[in-house]
Amino acid sequence: MKVINFLATLLLLAGAFSVQAQEAESTAISDDELQRYAVMMDSIDEMRVSLLSEISEMVKNNERITVSRYNELTKLDDNQEKLAAANATEDELAALKEIQDKKDSGTVKINDAFKALAKEYVGASTYNKVRKALKDEPEVKSKYQTLLEELKADNGG
Repeated sequence: MKVINFLATLLLLAGAFSVQAQEAESTAISDDELQRYAVMMDSIDEMRVSLLSEISEMVKNNERITVSRYNELTKLDDNQEKLAAANATEDELAALKEIQDKKDSGTVKINDAFKALAKEYVGASTYNKVRKALKDEPEVKSKYQTLLEELKADNGG
């Protein structure tokens, strides 16, 4: 009977080690997974930088509002009373709305692209796994930073 108990315990321990080994394998990040994640994040960052550049150009080249006035009025968070107190003109308000609409539509495009890339290019489970590893594993984070730097160099930025 002792032999059977011993064998049963041994089998349970072997099973537990097997499960732990499988979990470790499933949480390990492959180079391809990390590369896909880095490409996705770099693409999203490029979109963000492009949108910021477009917005900046819209503000600089706007004939209805100066850059300093734009900066002053955007700090008022679309509060109508504060805008009135700041003597915001209809032209300035129209320019603010046009620029805000561009920001909003660009942000929606970036968010949609992010979701699509995370789901279809990287894969939802891989995205979550890599994201967690970047928080918890310094060696994965270091490798990721290196990949991002290479991608940025390839982009000319």
